[in-house]
Amino acid sequence: MLKVYTLNEASKWDEVVLSMPRHDVYWLSGYVRAFEKHGDGEPLLFYCENGGARGINVVMKRDVARDAHFQGRLPAGTFYDFSTPYGYGGWLSEGEDVSGLLREYEAWTKEQGIVSEFVRFHPMLKNHEGLEDFYAVRQLGEVVHMELESPEAIWQNLSSKNRNMIRKAQKNGVNVLIDDSPEAYRRFQEIYNETMRRDEAEAYYFFGDAFYDSVQKDLTGRAHLFCAQKDGQTIAASIMLKEGPYMNYHLSGSVREFGALAPTNLLLYEAACWGCENGCRTLYLGGGVGSGEDSLFKFKRAFYRGELNHFYIGSRILDQEKYDHLCSLREPAARSYFPAYRA
Repeated sequence: MLKVYTLNEASKWDEVVLSMPRHDVYWLSGYVRAFEKHGDGEPLLFYCENGGARGINVVMKRDVARDAHFQGRLPAGTFYDFSTPYGYGGWLSEGEDVSGLLREYEAWTKEQGIVSEFVRFHPMLKNHEGLEDFYAVRQLGEVVHMELESPEAIWQNLSSKNRNMIRKAQKNGVNVLIDDSPEAYRRFQEIYNETMRRDEAEAYYFFGDAFYDSVQKDLTGRAHLFCAQKDGQTIAASIMLKEGPYMNYHLSGSVREFGALAPTNLLLYEAACWGCENGCRTLYLGGGVGSGEDSLFKFKRAFYRGELNHFYIGSRILDQEKYDHLCSLREPAARSYFPAYRA
């Protein structure tokens, strides 16, 4: 049995996700709705039962004709591909033999003419394991998380330099609070956009008003805005996502002039302590830009001394003929990128 849910069935969608013994916020309808508004495609949730096993997969169905490289060159509604929503996804399953689920899913995607699928697996759930026969699974860089066993353990796992930065922020009157008001989100949007401009980020990373309105409305109780303030002014802020035992560092920004006060260091420490008090076992921080061990990775690494996890991606070509045709329109296609026709 294979069932496909759209956002028109959001209640049933979430009921299915919450029935899985392991899941995170990335599979929920409220999470993907914001990215639909951002223009990332049509969110779909697949639920499959087969031979005593069951599983779910969340995707964004994308019309290739809407890609900037193909506008005016392809008819709309003809070529589609799947990608994991921003963040993480892939199959979550239970049961000893999940091969039947994946074969049924593969048959459906081919029947529907899906060209390819790209997956970013969840580093904490390690849901890439056992899928090597169905996806080309590739390991990328290391990623950082914090173990939230106790406030003492959180503090002990910080690097000594990071502790000093946190003390500096506290000494200089920086405090951290949660403010989920619309006004706080608008201030966050300003700070985040300025941070993205400073980092010369691609246009994709500038999210609009509808995106933030969706985060507030559709992830109520699961998304929290942590604000680091100095004299009542927000100087750094981060959206944190919480689902069950998992807490995730989602989007973050800071005001350049106050960087020396280390507000983000204090914010992450306080957020971890809050997560510990509210039943979370881990706070996932992620890795560096492009999975590299850059300054962002080193900043995150200072929050945890323990063993790191790896980030895995997966890819499948479902219709080789269509895939090659699309690549031919982009020659020379960047074959190191997947799908190559979207490079």
